[in-house]
Amino acid sequence: MKNFKKIGLLLLAAILLVACGSNKNENEIKLIYVNWAEGIAMTNVAKILLEENGYEVNMKNADVAPIFASLSRGNADVFMDVWLPTTHEDYMKQYSASLEVLGNNFDDARIGLVVPAYVDINSIEELNDHKDKFKSEIVGIDAGAGLMKAADKSLSEYGIDFKLLTASEAAMTASLKKAINNNSWVVVTGWTPHWMFSRFDLKMLEDPKGVFGDAEQIKTIARKGFSEEQPYVAEFFTNVSFTTEQIGSLMQTIEDAGNEVAGAQKWIDENRELTNSWLPATN
Repeated sequence: MKNFKKIGLLLLAAILLVACGSNKNENEIKLIYVNWAEGIAMTNVAKILLEENGYEVNMKNADVAPIFASLSRGNADVFMDVWLPTTHEDYMKQYSASLEVLGNNFDDARIGLVVPAYVDINSIEELNDHKDKFKSEIVGIDAGAGLMKAADKSLSEYGIDFKLLTASEAAMTASLKKAINNNSWVVVTGWTPHWMFSRFDLKMLEDPKGVFGDAEQIKTIARKGFSEEQPYVAEFFTNVSFTTEQIGSLMQTIEDAGNEVAGAQKWIDENRELTNSWLPATN
């Protein structure tokens, strides 16, 4: 009798496992992103296009380190904003065995220290000569960003007697806008592509020691096994690619709209030939 009870319990457990597995939504895609302008823009565009093709798409925001950890554990599916070979190199080395690269979104991304064009210096080496005008501060973004690690390294490499301030991207651009409105000097951590280069007349300071690296590619990565489980979606992400003009116009449209979803939808409607070219032939 005991054996029959054990068998019955095992069968019940098996039935429950099958039932739970059958509730999994195979059309659900979990996108994860950082609060950076290009990532917000690209992820919203991807979400809209996938939803138009029958997928249920959830977006979650996080800092860079938790994003890589989440993908490696299978708690998220896709991240569209990986900068290589320099900015996110450490994260890729740490988690590469649990990730797969789907494609390149953009091929001429750069990071560095940015000033308004009217600031009459051109190199990082000149910052110390104008400490008072800059209030001995560099306005940064979130602490976990690869850009911030490079900016911190630049302080020692160039012997810059400045304080690197941690802030959000929104706070950084607000500081930049305020300084430009007052025609005052400011230096911020910045990158291209970003809408601020379309909105303001800016320049990236020369980096003779190469602390910030050369031009990088922005890549889309996914959790290991995603391509096999979701071949259509994986092919879609492989196809997504922007020129400088295209991603610039996307970010500017979103910024002008004041709403990420509305701006992304407007840009898609105005660029259907491009976005249709990203969609695989069959679903």
